[in-house]
Parts: sequence; C-alpha cells; structure tokens
Amino acid sequence: MERIYNHILQIAGNVIMVEAEGPKFAELAEVESAHGKSLAEVIRIDGEKVYLQVFGGTAGVATNDRLQFLGHQMQVPFSGALLGRIFDGKGEPRDSGPGLKDHLIETAGPCINPATRVMPSKMIRTGIPMIDVFNSLVEAQKISIFSGSGEPHNQLLARIALQAEVDVIVLGCMGVLYDDYLFFKEELESSDAINRAVLFVHTAADPVVESLKVPDLALAVAEKFAIEGKRVLTLLTDMTNFADALKEIAIVMEQVPSNRGYPGDLYTQLAQRYEKAADFEGAGSLTLLSVTTMPAGDVTHPVPDNTGYITEGQYYLAGGRIEPFGSLSRLKQLVNKETRSDHRGLMDALIQLYAAFKEALEKRAMGFKMSPWDQKLLKYGDLFEAKLMNLEVNITLEEALDQSWAILAECFEPEETRLKTELIETYWPKAGHHGST
Repeated sequence: MERIYNHILQIAGNVIMVEAEGPKFAELAEVESAHGKSLAEVIRIDGEKVYLQVFGGTAGVATNDRLQFLGHQMQVPFSGALLGRIFDGKGEPRDSGPGLKDHLIETAGPCINPATRVMPSKMIRTGIPMIDVFNSLVEAQKISIFSGSGEPHNQLLARIALQAEVDVIVLGCMGVLYDDYLFFKEELESSDAINRAVLFVHTAADPVVESLKVPDLALAVAEKFAIEGKRVLTLLTDMTNFADALKEIAIVMEQVPSNRGYPGDLYTQLAQRYEKAADFEGAGSLTLLSVTTMPAGDVTHPVPDNTGYITEGQYYLAGGRIEPFGSLSRLKQLVNKETRSDHRGLMDALIQLYAAFKEALEKRAMGFKMSPWDQKLLKYGDLFEAKLMNLEVNITLEEALDQSWAILAECFEPEETRLKTELIETYWPKAGHHGST
C-alpha cells in the first residue's frame, strides 16, 4: 500500500513533521516540492507524529507538498564499479560518472557480534615513522587523529591513503572545504590509489544533514568489501563536523542538551560507527582511521573526549607533527613483536631519551648550566625531530629503525642508551659509534 501524504504539519529548519501510521525509524521518504524531489529520513516517531530531516534542506518546501514513504532505509549500490568513483552524502555521483542503481545494500546495519571478532594481529605499514615505529596502525583497529586548528590532518590522511598497504580505501569527508575535497581528489588521482578508492564527500557548502549519512555510506561499502575478503581502510574526516550536525538536528528537535549543547546520545552515535571496525574470520578486515578536530585545541571537548573512550588510541597532531607523548596505539604490542627483534626495545629507549631532551630544553630555557649529557640530549632531540618526527619523512619501518640506531650512535655511547647488550651487538652501527664530542 502506498503511503502518500499531502499535508506537512510543521517545518523547522531542515526538519518536517507529518501525521502518519506505520513508518519506521530511519525509513526514507521522498518530498516533492516546487524545487523538485528530495529525500528525507525519519529521525523521530512520537505516536502518529513523524519527524523527518530533509537532505536537500526545506527551502521551497510547502505544507501542502507531496510526501511518500519508501519503505526502506538509506541504501547504497555496491559492486567493483564503485572503485575510482566519488559520491555525495546521498550516495549520488559527485563525479561525471553514471549513477549506480544495482546491487543496493542498506546502510547503518548492526555491528559484528563481539564474540565472533578475530583478534587483530597484522600491521598496516604507512611509511610514517611516528606511526610505524612508535604507535603501529593495526589491521581492524579503530583509531583517531586528534588535531588542533590549522594542523595538516587532511594532508596526513591523504598520505596514509596513498601509502597504506591495504586493498581498498574508503574515504568519507564531512563538512570539508571545497579546496580540501579537490586536494583529496587530486592526490588520489595523481597515483593509482584512485583505482582502489571510493570517496563519499560532503562539503561545507552542502546541506548539513547530508553529512550525517557519509559515515554510514562509507562504512556499509567498506564492510561489504571486507566480507568479500578485502583489507579495507576507512578514513573519515572530520568527526567533529559529524557531531556538530547531530547537535544542530537535536536543537531543532528541542532535545534536552548535554555537555556543550551536544545530544545526550553522542557517545552512542560515535560508537555505532567506530565499532564497525573488525577482522572478519575467513574473510577480510575493516580498519577505521578518523580525524577528530579539537576546537581551541581542547582535548576535553565532548567529541574527542567521547572518542577517546571508544577508540583504541589516537595520534595527537600538534605543531605539524605527531607528538609521541599524546599519541597511543593500544594494539601496537600485538604486532610489534612480529616486526623486528629490536622494535620494542628501541622504541622505548628513543621515547625515554626524547623525554630527557624535553627536560633539557626546560633547563636551558630557565638559564641553568648545560652539562655534557644535556648537550648530547639537545643534539639527539634535534635529530629525532628532523629525521623521525617530520611528517615529510617517508621511509619503511626497517629504514626507520636503522635511522634510529644511526641517530643514537651519532649522539651517545652504546651504554648510555640503556638498550640490551644483545640488541647493541646486533644493530649498533659498525662505524661512527663513538658518540658526540
């Protein structure tokens, strides 16, 4: 039976309200106005009062316009033809390619049963030393880049997309500037990475409600590829824009606000997306790496604060670098023992010495006399930041480990590093290991 209505009772922002029987939560409807047809989604049901958010916005929508419920949730086409394509927040082509209507799958499905999850055990190499050496990205992990204003998080995300050793890249953009969209597009098209990528892009100029569907579209496609045996890396930017869109809808719906005006179910909304990350037994995997911007650099802001409880670590981006002390990969120990025998010990020694370098910087800033050991630390810190922390450095894990040994040998005597004797005997550079003078 067709469910068609010609009387909209209320229009508030991008939300409309009708009286109807039978619609389900998240069901789609089609609104036909003088400006054409637009999709809407059920976001609240109160008895016979049904509230829907209109994806194209309510400009031009009148109370006597035609509304028809479609009987299904948001769907996205799935096939190998998706690779190399760019879509918007409604799943419609953003590039010049044809529309895809076959093999539709529903978005926002349930997460995999935790009891059936496979323990992550494989490393995803990125060519970025501050990730590969110190906080390895693990297949099936969910992790976020915590970024302050003006930090190169999108550049970092694009580089990971180009270099990550995976089969498929699914990129979802929410509220990005048009220049950022063009940057991602050009970066991927400049290499063969575009041929293994699918993009879902919502820009700041698009209707804000469409940004809410980008993670669901991206993750539905990524999950399907993973079930078919592919190693999939899903990149989402920016989850703070996604949360702001949730807040905007909650305000229109006159929901009781929680911390800083965000809806009370912010944690649940974020977790429903992040928990899609999984290693599927007998199939592929879905790894999720997102960007979470921190307004005014505030890590206690509700979005990064809730994200930290859900994800398995974060990469803290500050000063144009991934900071070692704010960053954490809770799964790195699952893969570091399988890389090279010196990985764990060397990583720990490097960080301890870098912490000592930070203390030496404070002593120098306060005018204290610098000891010979302090001078060694200052030299070490400069080399560490230039050759390992600089995001322009692009080397393999093994090259980064060798580079680390070379830095230590240039600054210290072997015994000053507190590394195990067997590691020093195996990996310490054979020449130029007499320390600094």
